[in-house]
Amino acid sequence: MTRSRARRRIFLAGMLGVLSVLVSGCSFADLPTWGWPMGVTPQATRMREFWQGATIAALAIGVVVWGLMFWAFIVYHKRKNGPLYPKQTKENLPLELVYTAVPFLMVFVLFYFTVTTENVALEKQPNPDVTVDVVAFKWNWDFGYPGTSLPGGGGEVHTVGTSNEIPILVLPVNKVIQYDLRSKDVIHSFWTIDFLFKRDVFPYPEQNQTDNKFQNTIEQTGAFVGRCAELCGTYHGSMNFEVRAVPQDVYDTYLDYRQTVNPQTRAPYTAAEALTATGEKISSCGELCAPLATTTAPMNTDRTAKGANEPVPGGS
Repeated sequence: MTRSRARRRIFLAGMLGVLSVLVSGCSFADLPTWGWPMGVTPQATRMREFWQGATIAALAIGVVVWGLMFWAFIVYHKRKNGPLYPKQTKENLPLELVYTAVPFLMVFVLFYFTVTTENVALEKQPNPDVTVDVVAFKWNWDFGYPGTSLPGGGGEVHTVGTSNEIPILVLPVNKVIQYDLRSKDVIHSFWTIDFLFKRDVFPYPEQNQTDNKFQNTIEQTGAFVGRCAELCGTYHGSMNFEVRAVPQDVYDTYLDYRQTVNPQTRAPYTAAEALTATGEKISSCGELCAPLATTTAPMNTDRTAKGANEPVPGGS
C-alpha cells in the first residue's frame, strides 16, 4: 500500500465518522449537553454531568485506541521488498503490566463515580417538606396528597388520570419532595424525563422488600412530561402524566381549592377546576395554571379520525 493510498483511507474513515454524526439526528444546540436534558433537580444535574463525563471518557479512550490501530496499520504494514513476517516479540513485561493496569484503573474510576452519583440520586432527608403518593395501575396514575382532606371526610385529595384527561401532579419548587410509589397490578415505572431519573413501581413493595421511595427538589417552575417506562400491557404507550412545578403560593392555593366544595358543581374541586380557580386568583400563574396537561395529550382511540398516512390527532 502506498503512502498516498493510506492517507486516502484515513481521510475516508474520518469523513465517514463526521457523516455518521451529521445523519444521527443530533443538532448543534445539543452539543453543550451532549443531547441530555439539562434537568430541573440537583440530582438530575449530577446525573447529567456523570453521563457527560462518561461519554467524553469513552470518546477519549476510543480516539487513543483508534489512533494506535491506524498507527500500527501504517507503520507495520507489509512493504513491497520487506520480510514476509514482521519481527516477532515473545514477551514484553512492562507492556503487559501497562495494558493490565490501565483497564483496571479505568473500571475503578468509572465505578467510583457511578457509586457516588447513585448515592446522591438516592439520598433521603428524614423530614421531607412534601410527600406524595404515586399509585400506578393499568394504564394510568393516581396521585395522592397525604395530610389533606376532602370536605365531608371523603379522604385525602387524589388526582386520578382517565382515558380523556392526563393526570397532573402539582408540586412546589425549592422544596424537598418525597415520592412514595406503589402499583395496583403489574410492574410500572415512574419516569419524568427532566428528572433524568426513573424508579420502577412494584405491587406490594413492603412485602417484596423493595425501596419504593425517592426524593428530589425541583429548582424551576414549569410543566414536565412523565411516562411509564416499563412495558406493562396494551396501553403502556398512553400511560403519561405531567408534573407541574409551581411557586409555593400557587401550590398552597391549589390544595386549598382541592379541599373545598365548588359552589357551581356542589362537589369538591377537581384538579382542572382548582387550577383554573387558582389562575383566576393569582394572575401571574399563567400557563402554570392551565387546567389540562400542556406537555402531552390522551391517546385518541377514534380509529376513523385519521387517514393511513396522517398523524393521530391528539396523539402522545
